[in-house]
Amino acid sequence: MDTRPSSGASRWADLEDRVHYLDFGGPQDGPVVVAVHGLGGSALNWLAIAPLLTGRCRLLAPDLAGHGLTSTRERRSGVAANRLLLHRFVERVAGVPVILMGNSMGGMISLLEAAANPEAVAGLVLLDAAGPFGRALPDPVVAAVFALYGMPWLGTLAMARRRAMPAETAVGLMLRLCCVDPARVPPGVVAEHVRLARHRAELEHAGQDFLQAARSVVRTAAGLSYRAASRSVRAPALLVHGERDRLVPVAASRALARAHPSWPLVVLDGVGHTPQLEAPRETADAVLRWLDGEGPAVRAARHPLARQA
Repeated sequence: MDTRPSSGASRWADLEDRVHYLDFGGPQDGPVVVAVHGLGGSALNWLAIAPLLTGRCRLLAPDLAGHGLTSTRERRSGVAANRLLLHRFVERVAGVPVILMGNSMGGMISLLEAAANPEAVAGLVLLDAAGPFGRALPDPVVAAVFALYGMPWLGTLAMARRRAMPAETAVGLMLRLCCVDPARVPPGVVAEHVRLARHRAELEHAGQDFLQAARSVVRTAAGLSYRAASRSVRAPALLVHGERDRLVPVAASRALARAHPSWPLVVLDGVGHTPQLEAPRETADAVLRWLDGEGPAVRAARHPLARQA
């Protein structure tokens, strides 16, 4: 698929297998930020916020395995496999250390990377990150959907029905689930998501890749090892959360803030699960304010790209 997003250069990296990413540019001496999308998302999830950050940051956004234009091939699309993919991307494409900016599952993967390889992560920006299960449970409708995904036959049937939808319908449903007001997402950004959805509907294994990733997120969030890993992170971090998130309630970020009192939490009123799409200006302002106050982390992440793929 030849993708020409409204912002960002489409590139490929060879990391044992091909990984697609968007290079949004930015100052060569600015901090390098690697943006990690969530479940069912892609690098396109950062189109709305990228122009608001690249005056200060060098912004790169990979498509995780089984998402966007990055196929699974011999890989898996679960959390552990994509944490390894992210680590290779950070080391071989971005250069270390970097600031990881993760949304939802991408926040989970970013936390795990910071715990496993602290030398590679100068700081974290966690947008509605999928935290450990506890009091932070999704609303009943969302919980029922994820329970459906966990059932082998019914999950496969649900993916087949989703695949048969027109791309415009599938993207519209996604935006209604993730946003309080989908009309806030710029039309050009929606159009890019529709174009990618058409492409993914033609991929034989797209549904199974999604189910594998969804089941992995649930297992990870329920595991004690993730709770321990998230508490072990020592990098500075900013927490941003949409107050009306239906998938990952704001209680998840409040719990992370209690575990890490030095991590500021910004709650965006009237915003859902993807603040970078629905409220890009408010989200970018919070990120830039945090960068202004985190001098050592910003200096550690300020370097040119280690390699162009």
